[in-house]
Amino acid sequence: MDFNEAAVFVKVVQAGSFSAAARQLGLPTSTISTRVARLEQRLGVTLLQRTTRRLNLTEAGALYFEHASTGLGYLLEAEAALDEARQQPQGVLKVTAPADLGDALLGGLVAQTQQIYPALSLELMLTERYVDLVAEGVDVAIRTGELRDSSLIAKSLGTIQWAMFASPQYLQSAGQVTTPADLGQQQTVQFTPMGRHHWDLQQGTTSLRVPLDGRTLVNSIGVVQAMAENGQGVALLPTFICQPTVQAGRLQRVLPAWRGQADAVHLVYPKQRFMPPKLRAFIDLAVTELKPLFVA
Repeated sequence: MDFNEAAVFVKVVQAGSFSAAARQLGLPTSTISTRVARLEQRLGVTLLQRTTRRLNLTEAGALYFEHASTGLGYLLEAEAALDEARQQPQGVLKVTAPADLGDALLGGLVAQTQQIYPALSLELMLTERYVDLVAEGVDVAIRTGELRDSSLIAKSLGTIQWAMFASPQYLQSAGQVTTPADLGQQQTVQFTPMGRHHWDLQQGTTSLRVPLDGRTLVNSIGVVQAMAENGQGVALLPTFICQPTVQAGRLQRVLPAWRGQADAVHLVYPKQRFMPPKLRAFIDLAVTELKPLFVA
């Protein structure tokens, strides 16, 4: 079997004439004609009916073209996949993430990416709005909570766990919090998306809604954390953000048996037949760097 003959036949049909196929393949028209003739002779059928004005596929030719073009397409895709695998990740990769978590999630990841892949540039879009990845030309998103678009590919990173924290200095002056009911007498710094007038807490299978006075309401996680570290009250924060400050002694867990909600976090990207090397490299690195931050 000569795959060149099949490839030439497919190109003739796609181009609409021997001469057009010859121009596209960079071969003499006589060579194109000879290869098609040899293919017909080997198969024992007429594939093309030629007139002075046009080419017509015979029934056998149409059947052969359908299967040959599909097979050649798979071969070309296989070669393209291998070629992409050999390429060094490069170019611009557009990444979107929630604005309030972007600093904590992406700071170290961006530094690692730039160190390992110096030819790869990152464009970050930190926003609370829903970004249509395909329409806006964004390569990958970090998303929390319930996923809206089932047409995208989602890779789980784990779960963001929310818990209560306060500075040791605040707790020394305000008194220890021993039950959820004690929170009503405490100063609280409330991240508004988690509740303006209450916190929903869980201990095992027990759920509890704790009313709060709403003395300080903030829509930035970074500001909430800073205020908690400065001794301005108890705050509900993601545990992974607070790990370094807890280790440094600037925050400590309040009511460690109780927790707030848990939010799933995913890497999300559009479906595509071949993943670009830059996207594959970023996803692999993101999984390595981010997954240890979250609850499995």
